[in-house]
Amino acid sequence: MLSTMQDGQLSLANLLEHGSRVHATSQVTTWTDQGPRRETYADLGRNAARLANALRSLGITGDQRVGTFMWNNAEHLAAYFAIPAMGAVLHTLNIRLFPEQLTFVANHAEDQVVLVDGSLVPLLAKQLPELKTVRHVIVANGDPATLQAPSGVEVHSYDALLAAQPDTFDWPEIDERSAAAMCYTSGTTGEPKGVVYSHRSIWLHSMQVCMTDSMQLSPADRALVIVPMFHAMSWGMPYAAMMVGASLIMPDRFLQPKPLAQILASEKPTFAGAVPTIWQGLLQQLEAEPQDISHLREVVVGGSACPPALMHTFEERYGVPILHAWGMTETSPLGSVARPPAGATGEQAWQYRYTQGRFPASVRARLIDDDGNVLPWDNESVGELEVAGPWIAGAYHGGADPEKFHDGWLRTGDVGKISPDGYLTLTDRAKDVIKSGGEWISSVDLENTVMSHPAVAEAAVIGVPDEKWDERPLVAVVVREGQSVTAEELREFLSDKVAKWQLPEHWTFIDEVPKTSVGKFDKKRLRAFHSQGKLDVTHF
Repeated sequence: MLSTMQDGQLSLANLLEHGSRVHATSQVTTWTDQGPRRETYADLGRNAARLANALRSLGITGDQRVGTFMWNNAEHLAAYFAIPAMGAVLHTLNIRLFPEQLTFVANHAEDQVVLVDGSLVPLLAKQLPELKTVRHVIVANGDPATLQAPSGVEVHSYDALLAAQPDTFDWPEIDERSAAAMCYTSGTTGEPKGVVYSHRSIWLHSMQVCMTDSMQLSPADRALVIVPMFHAMSWGMPYAAMMVGASLIMPDRFLQPKPLAQILASEKPTFAGAVPTIWQGLLQQLEAEPQDISHLREVVVGGSACPPALMHTFEERYGVPILHAWGMTETSPLGSVARPPAGATGEQAWQYRYTQGRFPASVRARLIDDDGNVLPWDNESVGELEVAGPWIAGAYHGGADPEKFHDGWLRTGDVGKISPDGYLTLTDRAKDVIKSGGEWISSVDLENTVMSHPAVAEAAVIGVPDEKWDERPLVAVVVREGQSVTAEELREFLSDKVAKWQLPEHWTFIDEVPKTSVGKFDKKRLRAFHSQGKLDVTHF
């Protein structure tokens, strides 16, 4: 027996038409050096139509890839909708990739057109001669004359190109399973790998972002989207906001703590999302120049584990709850959100919030041990996390790294445990866990404990070779400005907080923990610094 229901396509063209009409008065605010620049969702719909017409005039007639080399701003948001809605494929180029990685991903995706922000033209110009398939570059928020393009590449002004186009577009009917957008992993191991999202996967993921067990975006929200639009589709927030009419606040290139504080004071967002390092920096700014941020109903953090000390400080000092989430490029990226269950209060609620979160109905999860056995959800058994679901990647573009997928599951490379009620606690990345004397030490747990010391701004832990124990932890510490602390004092601080056998003997003090292109601790570089003798290490 078949249902009697209609079968409409979950396409981004339909989402754009809905949002720009039903939520026409919701706003996109882009921060500039002159303050806020505003447009409505109705304006966004018209600009998306103009951009689609412009891309048609440049030869984008099918599922060709159109790259964006942009900050978070209104122009990038128009591209987020126009490109997939017209049937092409949006490729968000990570502006922080190493030059050879940028060349690799643009060529691998076969980008035909690149939309670039004027402030980023010098960065793109260096690599443009190596981009084999790019035929057109569109410069937004800048002078196209500043880009000296190689032969065969035409440069256009975004404003002039759009001004010549009509503000309506005959959006095509699109198969919901066709490619809508692609994003490459940050490539900390090997070459970056392409993840291709479908219209269907983005639509379903957007619905989950708005769910009450997730980010709870609503029409009343003003969401400050700090997480880059070139990283994991900005956690899906732009599409989810269009779905429910939440207004968006885009920080553009003003991502330092002081301008972020100015944005908070001016725009008073109700919601924000960014990696923990952003909030660490903002906390220092707030300590130096206090201001009220209680307009934030909630902040979501992801990308790496958030130190519990940071969560407590924001809630207890500023009245702003920080909500932990877990995900990756391959999971669109929302995998779980740490919203405590009904009835949990006090310390019990905090224990839930320290986790990486509870899996929603559409994300299946399992833990696998070293022998391939499936482990129970008992909050004790530790194994590698594998996930599956309608917004989880089942392969990489071009078939790269097939070992990451088997039996319909994505191997995340994360190691952890799951409680009987579906809360994930990650203890490490598989490549970062420290094996010492046959026992496992979680680098994440050690980092969080060290960072709970009031004098510590950042701490990263790696395993270093040890003749007796195979590996032992090395702690790299960044001290807060104006503070001082010694390795001996930190060891004493840890002595009643971790098992005695886990107490690190190796310590080093550095100016800054090296970061990946998306703000995570780059432990590969930290290991290289150690092996090259570039770290001044204190031993106990």
